[in-house]
Amino acid sequence: MPPSHSLHKLPSGIWILGFVSLLMDISSEMIHSLLPLFMVTTLGAGTIAVGLVEGLAESLALVVKIFSGTLSDYLGKRKGLALCGYTIGALTKPLFAWAPDIGTLLTARLLDRLGKGIRGAPRDALVADIAPPQLRGAAFGLRQSLDTVGAFLGPLLATGFMLLWADNFRAVFGVAVIPGMLAVALLLFGIQEPVSSSSSRRANPITRANFRHLSPAFWWVVGIGSVFTLARFSEAFLVLRAQQGGIPLAFIPLVMVAMNLVYASSAYPFGKLSDRINHKTMLTWGLLVLIAADVVLATTNHWGVILGGVALWGIHMGMTQGLLAAMVADQAPPDLRGTAYGCFDLASGLAMLMASIVAGFLWDRLGAAFTFYAGALFSSIAVIGIVVSPGTAPAPSAGHSLPPRSGE
Repeated sequence: MPPSHSLHKLPSGIWILGFVSLLMDISSEMIHSLLPLFMVTTLGAGTIAVGLVEGLAESLALVVKIFSGTLSDYLGKRKGLALCGYTIGALTKPLFAWAPDIGTLLTARLLDRLGKGIRGAPRDALVADIAPPQLRGAAFGLRQSLDTVGAFLGPLLATGFMLLWADNFRAVFGVAVIPGMLAVALLLFGIQEPVSSSSSRRANPITRANFRHLSPAFWWVVGIGSVFTLARFSEAFLVLRAQQGGIPLAFIPLVMVAMNLVYASSAYPFGKLSDRINHKTMLTWGLLVLIAADVVLATTNHWGVILGGVALWGIHMGMTQGLLAAMVADQAPPDLRGTAYGCFDLASGLAMLMASIVAGFLWDRLGAAFTFYAGALFSSIAVIGIVVSPGTAPAPSAGHSLPPRSGE
């Protein structure tokens, strides 16, 4: 069992990486909390276009991670790639303010997610490298909590600026570059990468022999992560659902504030809990909470009920996202962690593309309620799959995240 004061035991690098994520999420969510509305009201896009843009963008980010993660393994370095990705993300923000049409906006969104893809796997591998094995769940939970604090501060700032500037989307998008550049500076000057424990020359990690070092338990985690992504489409549809509830345009980002506030407050406690209990049990409960969120969001478009569904969505995220990241670290050899995160995110990226396009199609053809009911149905199938699957994800015993892995 981890110490009761896990936060005091975590290395300073975990905190710094958390605050880097916080700043970049402020920057990104100032834009993303308004982007679906900007596409529909200003650029005249339909919900299918929203689903396509979101699906392509998020999928690109996840697919690129396999290459950046693998490169970080080959180089034995993580920070440089993470810094490159954060810099690209910060510099793309002004493109959203300038975008005159859906094509330009798609380009901006893809470049922004390219930066996320480049930084994601090396950053997660860096967290795993820095964190003590017995506190990995807590470390990923803390980073996710700080990341999500940024994800609710961003929409909160977007709401304030929308009120101040009379619903001027482009002005809000232009300001978003400031916290993004602060994130780049903090990573550049605040993180010292740990020295690799491997003294041998590193081989290219994308080879059949090296993939054989990724255990069946790891591939089980990849499969479970893909199922979760299929069951949970883009959060852009939460924003569109809020618009149907009659919430004034300037206040709609507060819906994402509510979701991310719940997410941020729950990610660390659930991450710490995941160091002690069976992982399959927590994954199952996370899907049950997602089912409840989908059903609530499908039943009515009253703003109060929508907020309840959004809160449940945030609890589900807090229960599962840090847990899945820790499970990847637990099942991958240290010198293949970047590759492992890349494989995990590649599978999740393909699932995200499919889920978002299908959600946009269902919304456009059959309505919002049917979209969320379909999400609940798929989540129910996922629960059955997890319960009956032969794969196991045991909780770690004291002093180990899981039974020792080959290469550790």
